[in-house]
Amino acid sequence: MAPAGGGAKQREEARRFAAQNRRARHDYQIDETLEAGIMLLGSEVKSLRAGRASLAEAWAGVRDGDLFLFNANVPEYAGANQFNHEPKRPRKLLVHRRERDRLLAAIKREGMTLVPLSVYFNPRGIAKVELGVAKGRRQADKRQAIKARDWQRDKQRLMRMKG
Repeated sequence: MAPAGGGAKQREEARRFAAQNRRARHDYQIDETLEAGIMLLGSEVKSLRAGRASLAEAWAGVRDGDLFLFNANVPEYAGANQFNHEPKRPRKLLVHRRERDRLLAAIKREGMTLVPLSVYFNPRGIAKVELGVAKGRRQADKRQAIKARDWQRDKQRLMRMKG
């Protein structure tokens, strides 16, 4: 039997991604990230476990004082038959009240937004959303980030060749 607590490798294996928004880190400057629960229907969980979701056009926002995930595409699950869900319906995000109030204050600031970075299942098998408090990048900022990343890669390659 494995020792209690587990290592980093076990935690990483347990964090299975159902969907990722790879474009978000390119289009936005992520200031901070946080984990939120998400209210799902049974057919949505089955579809997420199959890895068929997409966060490409998704965003998080406020409706009636609560946080919601809008425009996230979770396709219908074929086995659900008549009990299926609407693929792009708004889904409520579950966060503590203080955290919600802090996020609402953050997104009211100029140019800040909540971007879903990934949907995954935690070690207990519960679906979670990783949200980023972000500021949109301009085209010139994107080019600068690409240039810096390329330079870091070249620098690492040079260091490996030298030493």
